[in-house]
Amino acid sequence: MRRIEVYRAQGRNPMRSWYKIRNPLRVILNFLIIYTCRFLPSLALKNILYRRIGMKVGKNVSIGLMAMFDIFFPEFIEVGENTVIGYNATVLAHEYLVDEWRRGKVRIGKNVMIGANTTILPGVEIGDGAMVSACSLVNRDVEANSFVGGVPARKIRRDEVN
Repeated sequence: MRRIEVYRAQGRNPMRSWYKIRNPLRVILNFLIIYTCRFLPSLALKNILYRRIGMKVGKNVSIGLMAMFDIFFPEFIEVGENTVIGYNATVLAHEYLVDEWRRGKVRIGKNVMIGANTTILPGVEIGDGAMVSACSLVNRDVEANSFVGGVPARKIRRDEVN
C-alpha cells in the first residue's frame, strides 16, 4: 500500500507548472544541497546537510555516493538509525503523471539495507531490518525483517538467493 496525496492537474500536465507547487528558490536550495551530497565522501557531513533541508536522518546512517533524494519534498523522507542506502539509489516523495501529481511520505526504518541503483517511490514504508536487493523498484510497503528485490520488488526467500 502506498500512502499518497493525489492532486488533479488543471489544463496542462502538472510538471509544466512545478513552480506553482513548490517555491523555486526552495527547490534550488534543495537541489544544490542534494546534488552536492551525491559527491560528498563524508557520511557525517551528508547527514548534517540532509537534515538542514528537512530530511529526518537517524544516527549512523550511511548514504552511498550518487544517491538522489527528492528535491521538491525532502522533508517527506525519513531514514532510521543505522541504515545503509547504496550507490545511486533514488528516493522520491513526489511523482508527476499526465493529468495529476502525487506526493507521499517515505519512511525507511532502522537497520535497513537499500541496494545500489534502487528506486523507492512516494508513500512507501520500509520496515525495520528489511533488505532491498540492488536494482529494485520499491512501489509498495516492505515488511520488517524481510528481503525483497526485483522490478517491482517482491519478497525473496533466502534459499533462492544462495
